[in-house]
Amino acid sequence: MNEKTDSSAQEDLGADFKKALDEGWLPIREVARQTGVNAITLRAWERRYGLVVPQRTPKGHRLYSAEHVQRILAILTWLNRGVAVSQVKPLLDTPQAFSETVENDWQRLQQTLLAAVTALNERTLDDSVNQAMALYPPRTLCEQLLMPLLSELEQRWQGQFGAQMERVFFLSWLRSKFGARIYHNNRQLHAAPLLLINHSDLPLEPQLWLCAWLISSADCPVQVFDWPLPAGELALTVEQLQARGVLLYSSKALQLAQLPKLLANVGCPTLIAGPAVHIHHAELSARTAESADLFLAEDPLAAHQALLERGLI
Repeated sequence: MNEKTDSSAQEDLGADFKKALDEGWLPIREVARQTGVNAITLRAWERRYGLVVPQRTPKGHRLYSAEHVQRILAILTWLNRGVAVSQVKPLLDTPQAFSETVENDWQRLQQTLLAAVTALNERTLDDSVNQAMALYPPRTLCEQLLMPLLSELEQRWQGQFGAQMERVFFLSWLRSKFGARIYHNNRQLHAAPLLLINHSDLPLEPQLWLCAWLISSADCPVQVFDWPLPAGELALTVEQLQARGVLLYSSKALQLAQLPKLLANVGCPTLIAGPAVHIHHAELSARTAESADLFLAEDPLAAHQALLERGLI
């Protein structure tokens, strides 16, 4: 989004646009904010499938009604049930036609990505994910494709010959892919960032990068530290960045005795995320009961939702 004020942007768009807004019509940027479906995806749904066809001003600017917003939310409901976007349109008008056997693209796409990882084929991997990103909102893409793909890969890599080669290839691609998107988004945003930290001894936590991408997609700046900070430096980092919050991610067990020292003088809300939350569920739950500024989430989707509910993104 360009860094213009709403008023100056409206002046550029003309009197027809301003009149429509006064009448209750919504611009695409507002619809994207309300639904979580970005403008690129909304335009793709309109162009490719005719799913949501907005009104247009004489200058061609898209305008959406409250009914359009409800239709988008209905589309998201179907997507979250595993239905491919190409199969959604008839279900919007005749939902009783839905059956669990409605063809969807997720399994086919996952197999395409698995084959690309096996062949170390970056172009196919990248092109396939780019196409999916244009058609699906980030949360849906994480839930239906990227998280199941990571789970499948982790199972495949247990003791398999060539597993380390595949792991390094895929995780390097993933960090570059989402790092580039986050960098681009950060360049357009000027608010206080959310600080995300890899709090395990693993060289890369892929779901940390999914968390970062989901948060960034909500127009929240993010700063990712891909390795742990020592006690004492976390508070300094928060102060230097003027961070709005901290997300500590780990898929491994934590040193719980070190946690109070690590979080000392951190003057913002802190989210602990990842499988570590399941590992230490009882102990961490007790800590959250003692502090309103500490909360938990086991996976990227839960972390994204928890941050939304607390107004941090």
